[in-house]
Amino acid sequence: MLCPRKKRLTRDADFSAIAVPSMRGSGYLDYTIETHPSRALQAMEDFRRHEMLCDITLHVTYKDTTVDFKVHKVVLASCSPYFKAMFTSSFKECHASEVTLRDVCPLVVGRLIDFAYTSRITVGEKCVLHLLLAAMRYQIEDVAKACCDYLTKNLEPANVIGIARFAEEIGCTELHLRSREYINTHFNEVTKEEEFFSLSHCQLLELISQDSLKVLCESEVYKACTDWVRWDVESRAPYLHALLNALHVYALPPKFIKIQLQSCPILSKANSCRDFLSKIFQEMALRKPLPPAPHRGTQLIYVAGGYRQHSLSSMEAYDPGRNIWLKLADMGSPCSGLGSCVLFGLLYTVGGRNLSLQNNTESSSLCCYNPMTNQWSQHASLNTPRNRVGVAVVDGSIYAVGGSQGSTHHNTVERYDPEANRWVFVSPMSVARLGAGVAGCEGSLYVVGGFDGQNRWNTAERFHPDSNTWHQLAPMTTVRSGLGENVYVCVCMYIHTCQGVWIMSISLCFSLVCSRTCCSRIRMSRKYKALRSLLSKATKFALIRNVCSDHSNFMWSQ
Repeated sequence: MLCPRKKRLTRDADFSAIAVPSMRGSGYLDYTIETHPSRALQAMEDFRRHEMLCDITLHVTYKDTTVDFKVHKVVLASCSPYFKAMFTSSFKECHASEVTLRDVCPLVVGRLIDFAYTSRITVGEKCVLHLLLAAMRYQIEDVAKACCDYLTKNLEPANVIGIARFAEEIGCTELHLRSREYINTHFNEVTKEEEFFSLSHCQLLELISQDSLKVLCESEVYKACTDWVRWDVESRAPYLHALLNALHVYALPPKFIKIQLQSCPILSKANSCRDFLSKIFQEMALRKPLPPAPHRGTQLIYVAGGYRQHSLSSMEAYDPGRNIWLKLADMGSPCSGLGSCVLFGLLYTVGGRNLSLQNNTESSSLCCYNPMTNQWSQHASLNTPRNRVGVAVVDGSIYAVGGSQGSTHHNTVERYDPEANRWVFVSPMSVARLGAGVAGCEGSLYVVGGFDGQNRWNTAERFHPDSNTWHQLAPMTTVRSGLGENVYVCVCMYIHTCQGVWIMSISLCFSLVCSRTCCSRIRMSRKYKALRSLLSKATKFALIRNVCSDHSNFMWSQ
């Protein structure tokens, strides 16, 4: 008799089994009866209900109440290392017919016993903490995991701190980790709940010291600390200085620090804290070199809009830590040639145009993306539509530089105040510039290159917001446009196309302080997949500043 090599499923009304060739050799089949485990458990449960073959009685005492449970040692030992050690070791309980469990609710023990016999556990809001505590105590891992899963799925800003404390106290590492992740991700909402104000100063220090906090701006962390102090000013005011030291204080916007120095009632009573912030504000106001502020949360590289046969509305982000691309919420309308910047943790897109077979319209839109909510919002529009506009941030304001509308190329510049939600014109540049490189550095706005419709420029100029004036800088050694309009720290390389032919811009960057390293950013064309190989061939240039007191004396060099 020959047996088939494949599994054979045998089923009828009362019999379900999997048959496979046996290791005994030809002529044998091994049958696995699928319903056997559940039937065996059901039989043992029936024995327990009828108090048959039970070999141990548990006396469960809680306060003045005692409840007895007659059970089978082998069933409890099979799902609990605690009971296995009790019944199989040299403990006196090994041969005892009665055991007392103290200071645990009989209802909870009853549910754990039910689980041991049925493999089912019901978890709810009123019982989950009691069940988890008992499951951890008696080492019933599956019940503990079920409770942790339930709590994790029901974490809220109002309960997460309490759950995190509870998990830490009972040694439930996984739940504690999930709770801390929730706190870090929803920090702003958590700090508005009553549980937050019950934290000790040590617990609060530990929380705000984490770089994994996900906040849009460090001012949110500062506000949480001052709110915590304000909850009990008399006893908590002495801890404010320690809290300020734990903040990424150099990441606070200068305008925010100025407002706090002028109007924060807690600082008026804490002279050392006031002096500490005042010193930092003076360093910022005088443009002194500042220590780099560590980043909080996950840093992403955004790619918004672009062009592929028509303007695109999609946006995605690259996570360098995990080497993955994330699909994010689409923009409100397709857009290419837009400018972008990050201000106080929010991504802003400025201008651009919607280009398709049916449409070619320049945009004056200012759109804001909130990474905490994955949502876009519309803000005040530019006074003038601008395609291929240069964008940069200086002292908490957004600047939109040059660009074009139809055949008109702009030399005008607009400044956006996020608090007033308003654009205003500032002094225009000396020439019109489309596709110019734009950067904000040490309180000034720098613009290089560009195209005015007839000429491509090698010129560079700097705008001083305080005096609303432009000053000419030394020209570049090469005429160039399309330098990469969306620049955060320095003028950078990007790749674009002209009638299907690759044109590679040479990367330019400069530093006004020799000891400071300029960061570069790559602006990518979404249409072409040859980006990586081309980038490896890019020639990099740097602008070296002559060390002297006059910032206008610098030169371009290879």
